[in-house]
Amino acid sequence: MLQELSIKDFAIISELNLSFDDGMTVLTGETGAGKSIIIDAVGLLAGGRSSTDYLREGTKKAVLQGLFTLENTERITPVLDKYDIELDEQQLLIHREIQQSGRNVIRVNGQLVNTTGLREIGQYLVDIHGQNEHQELMKVERHEALLDQYAGAELEPARQTYTEAFKQYQSLAKRYRQRQADKQAFAQRLDMLTFQVNELQEAQLMTGEEEELDHEYQELSNFQDVLEALSAAYTSLDGDWEGNGLTIVGEALSSMESIEEVGSRYQKLTETIRDSYYELQEAASELAAVRDGLEFDGDRLQTVTDRLNLIHTLENKYGATVEEILSYQNQIEQELSLMKGEGTELSDLKEQVVQAQHTTHVAAQKLTDLRKQAAGQLTQAIHEQLADLYMDKAVFSVHMEKTKTLHATGQDQIEFYIQTNPGEAAKPLAKIASGGELSRMMLAMKTIFAQDQGVTAIVFDEVDTGVSGRVAQAIANKISKIAEHSQVLTITHLPQVAAIAQHQLYIKKKIVDDRTLTTVTPLDVKARIDEIARMLSGNQLTDAARQNARDLLAQNQD
Repeated sequence: MLQELSIKDFAIISELNLSFDDGMTVLTGETGAGKSIIIDAVGLLAGGRSSTDYLREGTKKAVLQGLFTLENTERITPVLDKYDIELDEQQLLIHREIQQSGRNVIRVNGQLVNTTGLREIGQYLVDIHGQNEHQELMKVERHEALLDQYAGAELEPARQTYTEAFKQYQSLAKRYRQRQADKQAFAQRLDMLTFQVNELQEAQLMTGEEEELDHEYQELSNFQDVLEALSAAYTSLDGDWEGNGLTIVGEALSSMESIEEVGSRYQKLTETIRDSYYELQEAASELAAVRDGLEFDGDRLQTVTDRLNLIHTLENKYGATVEEILSYQNQIEQELSLMKGEGTELSDLKEQVVQAQHTTHVAAQKLTDLRKQAAGQLTQAIHEQLADLYMDKAVFSVHMEKTKTLHATGQDQIEFYIQTNPGEAAKPLAKIASGGELSRMMLAMKTIFAQDQGVTAIVFDEVDTGVSGRVAQAIANKISKIAEHSQVLTITHLPQVAAIAQHQLYIKKKIVDDRTLTTVTPLDVKARIDEIARMLSGNQLTDAARQNARDLLAQNQD
């Protein structure tokens, strides 16, 4: 449910903070007071399209905030995970700024998202219906989705099966068209990939190989310098001459050993020199061993040089490093395998396309059968609801035709039809229904779908326009029924609708310092009686009007 709403510098609203309860809340007040502006703000928090026209005159930005409490998070969780949004105690705080530059800043629980992301999240939070929209009913392309929604779990496995079959069919058909359209390009690509794969497979590159070869190349190519350096170092330490390093250090050690008993500091110096002497002996031995073990291998140097040249050549062609080359090799080997594998011949591929098409048609027929079954059940349910709304003479029907081609959701073209008067032909719902009839049709369907829809709040913006009397009461009853399963916010001018709600907010505008301001007041029982009396009789409040309001409230609250 929408728990808190904060609006600042939005249209004629300077600053407004509202708290909402569950159940049904009506917003009433004179025309132009700002009721629809509040609904516009809620719509923007659900991802609606913004405009700088919403900014209050003289301000730099409008700020909207909404706190939504979620009872069922199963459907919305994957979308929140997609945008790295964490739920905080089953709550979402949406913050949206509309700046004078046209830029929008949107945060959901502190995480920045774009308008597309907000719209994906918002579809699980708010469902707004305006008096001129009746969104889903007016859009023929949405009728199939509505029917599928009604069919629910019984249809879902068949729809998944069809979706998988259709994707496979599309993929094969695309490959076939590509192959058929440009056989020469396919052959050229095949030849190129074959050459590249052969070249890379023959190279047998290994991760880390280039670094090892570089190290070995440095040693082999600098063999003479290494040998001379080792020999010079050994000669300096233990060469066949009187002044070599070990002889000099040995003499120093003999001198110190003669006095090491004199004092502890001489003993410590002697130990230091003795340790150095032994370490130099070991170093000299190791230098000699390394030097004597060196052997120049001209053939190996050439082999290493040739291998490095090959690697550098391949890096220039296929990647900056051996790792990148190996990754590219894996990619083209898979592509080549696909091109050369079973079914790549045009005739074989065509046979696969035909088989996939047949499988998809079978899955589409299964969908059609289930939809026909659901259409019959939906028709009966709609008629029951329409009877409650005093449209018992209307005949609702679901027209289904097969399309010539398969599409993403099957092979059905679905449209809702209605016969409003006996003796007339049934015609498309969106073309012949009046505003009042559309309102009742929408409420009938909402009553059926509300329990499974999964949104936290449903908003009706004057959907009761054009009706009165017993029809108005019937509409009030239906909206109240919907509120049993979801929070409902309703803008209304009908006293019957206002009286049946659990909560009522009065919207009023006033002039302060030559500026129009909107205020919202929660009404207690006494104030509700006066407001409903005004809705019944106009601005002139009489005792009779108040009594009628009391009776209407008592009747509807019961």
